[in-house]
Amino acid sequence: MHLVGPTDADLVIVGGGFTGLWAAILAKQENPGRDVVIIEAGKVGHGASGRPGGVVSTSVMHGLYNANRIFPNDLAALERLGKANLDGWQKTIDDHKIDANLEWTGEMTVAVANSHLQELQDEYELAKRHGHNVVLLDREQAQAELASPIFEGAMWSRERSGIVHPAKLAWGLKRVALSLGVRIYEHTPMTGVEDNGSTLTITTHDGRVKAPKMLFATNAWNAGHKKIKSRIVAVRDRVIATEPLTEEQLARLGWKNRQGVYDTRTQLNYTRLTSDNRIIFGGRVGYFFNNNTDPVQDRQIETYERLAGYFFNTFPQLHDVKFTHAWSGPIDLTMRLAVHFQRYYGGKGIYAGGYSGFGVTTTRFGANIGLDILDGKTGPDLNLDFARTLPNWIPPEPFRWIGAKLTMYALDEVDQKGGWRKLWIKMVHRMGFPL
Repeated sequence: MHLVGPTDADLVIVGGGFTGLWAAILAKQENPGRDVVIIEAGKVGHGASGRPGGVVSTSVMHGLYNANRIFPNDLAALERLGKANLDGWQKTIDDHKIDANLEWTGEMTVAVANSHLQELQDEYELAKRHGHNVVLLDREQAQAELASPIFEGAMWSRERSGIVHPAKLAWGLKRVALSLGVRIYEHTPMTGVEDNGSTLTITTHDGRVKAPKMLFATNAWNAGHKKIKSRIVAVRDRVIATEPLTEEQLARLGWKNRQGVYDTRTQLNYTRLTSDNRIIFGGRVGYFFNNNTDPVQDRQIETYERLAGYFFNTFPQLHDVKFTHAWSGPIDLTMRLAVHFQRYYGGKGIYAGGYSGFGVTTTRFGANIGLDILDGKTGPDLNLDFARTLPNWIPPEPFRWIGAKLTMYALDEVDQKGGWRKLWIKMVHRMGFPL
């Protein structure tokens, strides 16, 4: 149902995706008497929550390598928090019997060029130092796990990682939230925010909600305050899915361990199997002027032809496979590729987002920390850099569009052609983007 008329609550959450659902569940688990309201512009799970690749891991900062890059002093704490977060994530799924096709098959990072093998070696050594069960695979071993002519090696993380059906997870979390007494209003887009001093009022098309605290779980849509998007770029991630593979087609791949996979390309591709043995294959981001989260181009099949080309380049032995689905969704990209927390309205409103494509499990962590900040809690973890600092500022339009277009163009072929593309990527890297 959607909201009609005025209502009050103890906590209002704007956005019914993973962050919003987890925030509502965690808030009610901590205090069952807390009156929690979620408003969602579309349907729960309609946005990125229902459309990502679905690879599960302990990372809360877009991978261990990225965490070490941006928060080396926080790394031990982030590893501890990430493992605890995944344990809590799994416990909710188990306790409430959420059927989300969860498989603990591990995640595999594959090198698609010899020049990427050193990066893979460095990441492997870092993961080993922090207690991860990882194995480094040479070309022959990587091919034995998943046959692709472009795979030169791989790192397989074999525990606390795997694959999940993200939309079924979102629907399950909605059921859990409702069972705990959360009020969810779908088809209720926010139209404004009023600061009343001790409370905030969220206005919608047909109603309004007043509460002393509000969590903005709007991610790439960056709703809640006009300054949110100064740290967020909404880029488009595109995904295609094949028809169910036959046993003979599966045998050509040799994908017996069913790991979630992503590669080391500057603009990476990722892939996994579904429960009925379709291949989900995604990547190749795009940007549209003024953070457009629903461009016409992404509803046209021609948009996905290039992604299909990368699929067949990766798995040429599947030349006879057909695609049955294609979709796109916005990702909340930041300069540090990791979740952050923005404070507004004198601390009564907190924005938690910026997962940059790694939100399937990290959203629970983002919701948890966001609630702690909103509730004024203290502790050593909340004093760490990741909780106190913001990613670098991103220029407004039209400079954002120009920079994004040049960067996307350079990324498409930097690994093959180099030249000016490498110089441009180096400059962007100095600005803060880890490309």
